[in-house]
Amino acid sequence: MKQMNVSVCGFGDNVVDCYEHTGTMYPGGNAVNFAVYAKKCGAERSAYMGIFGNDAAAEHVISSLQDEAIELVKCKQLIGPNGAARVTVDDQGDRIFLGSNEGGIRGDARYVLGRFDLEYLKQFDVVHSGNYCFTERELPKIHDAGIKLSFDFSDDSSWEYYQQIAPYVDYAFFSASELSEEETRNQLRRVAELGPCFVSATRGVWGCLAYDGNQYYRQESKPVAEMHDAMGAGDAFLTAFNVKCAALVKQNKTGADAYAEALDFAAGFASEVCGLDGSWGHGTPIA
Repeated sequence: MKQMNVSVCGFGDNVVDCYEHTGTMYPGGNAVNFAVYAKKCGAERSAYMGIFGNDAAAEHVISSLQDEAIELVKCKQLIGPNGAARVTVDDQGDRIFLGSNEGGIRGDARYVLGRFDLEYLKQFDVVHSGNYCFTERELPKIHDAGIKLSFDFSDDSSWEYYQQIAPYVDYAFFSASELSEEETRNQLRRVAELGPCFVSATRGVWGCLAYDGNQYYRQESKPVAEMHDAMGAGDAFLTAFNVKCAALVKQNKTGADAYAEALDFAAGFASEVCGLDGSWGHGTPIA
């Protein structure tokens, strides 16, 4: 894919997804997926910043990220289990989560951003985190430092959580496959009123609805050449949108046309990711 003069950083979670139906584990996590997908869809520089455990699962995620040329210089490794989730996939390729260890050591030890960490993050066009990342206390620091922040609210954030987090976010994403179109539009507007300049809701086979505070956007999903696994499709969509949007800004392209172009690019990339096993491959037998 054509390289773009864009630099991004995923800040937060990393896990192994243990596929019980195949006995295989894959690296993943919203922030890790963001970093890897950004590289795959054309970002010139992509980094991950977070906490690893010191077990075999952690080593597999680290080595997989190194294979994908992801910058890891600001990561920390602590004694304890890495984040892990138990997963299976149904006949349609949709993931079914069976349980997790709540982030492992990362759930007990928070990443606290210091002044030099923030100077590092200022190097990036956009930083991404999410509601499973345990980064909530650090988001005001990122916002106050003038760093563009993308955030994934997933499909299970409470309205109180939106009120707490959205004022610090520039690009907000959530999943709305269980909501009607009218309910989705209302949710988009309510979240935008909290502060984000752009809010996007992925709706599975119905594509995406988005809102920029002035107008709504509809992006249809694109055909998948060969469906393997829908794991990571939402992460792929929001990543590609962020990368393309940042590239267009550098070309002095902003506003509705730029958002529409970025959404179309994102839909295309997400369809490609559905052809991969796990979120982005690198499967290994579960120990």
